[in-house]
Amino acid sequence: MAALVVLILIILMCLAAPLYENYVARTDAFTSNVNGTYVVDGQTKPVLEASTEGLGLGVNPIGPTWSSQFFLGADNQGRDVMARMLFGGRNSLVIGFTSAIICCVLAGIVGIVAGYFGNAVDAVLSRALDVLWAFPVYLLAICLSVVLINSSLTIGPVTLNSGSIILPILIIGIVYVPYVARPIRGQVLSLREREFVQAAVGAGAADLRLLRREILPNVLPTIIVFLPLMTAINMLTESALSFLSIGVQPPDASWGTIINDGVGLLYTRPMVAIAPGIMLAITAVALNLLGDGVRDALDPKARLRGGV
Repeated sequence: MAALVVLILIILMCLAAPLYENYVARTDAFTSNVNGTYVVDGQTKPVLEASTEGLGLGVNPIGPTWSSQFFLGADNQGRDVMARMLFGGRNSLVIGFTSAIICCVLAGIVGIVAGYFGNAVDAVLSRALDVLWAFPVYLLAICLSVVLINSSLTIGPVTLNSGSIILPILIIGIVYVPYVARPIRGQVLSLREREFVQAAVGAGAADLRLLRREILPNVLPTIIVFLPLMTAINMLTESALSFLSIGVQPPDASWGTIINDGVGLLYTRPMVAIAPGIMLAITAVALNLLGDGVRDALDPKARLRGGV
């Protein structure tokens, strides 16, 4: 419950990003603000301050003011880090959750079909999963991202532009299908031999009825447990891809792109990279704890075994 409360607070904060931008930051989170100024203690100061290190060349963005405007400071473009972090969190959460739904749905279909029908169907689907499994997940995601992010993707009447966040959603949702489908397949193989399924088969139930009435209700709790866990993993994957500039594309932002923006400022303005990293870590931990709680709620035997 504590993890759920933390997760809800993070979601509400990210949803309030436009309000924070308009009434607190009072600056566009996606527009360069190299000539911008801010007022502190009644004095007007530039957002990008002249460097005082070495020969004094270049500029440094202001650090955290811990007040209303530029609460976490500015990045190298003079943009408010707090506002960008809230907007970036929206994209990170949307990509993580949506790709997790796609992954769990595809994995559920593949795992149930392969486990129930077996024989040639299981062999074909299992070998297809093995091919995906053989690739390191980040290497496969990077390869797909490099190919698709730099070009448009046409699926029937739908055309996805290179900057669309739908592309990383599809890429991340697909690469993790084997990791969810294989345990579901194993569970279905076990269910297929259970007495209540054999009784339904003996009563002449059709395959579709068996899948809908006997197999799916027993597999669905497992899929539900995987959902928050995969959301956390997918958010981390999205951040890694965006950090490498092959995930969310400008002018959009995510926690990964903001961390990438802060790499060059680690020694002068570390909060630019640290703040979204902390938010990402807190969200991932909350999602994992939520997944454990959902598992305990849906499977009392697992909680009993843990107590023993």
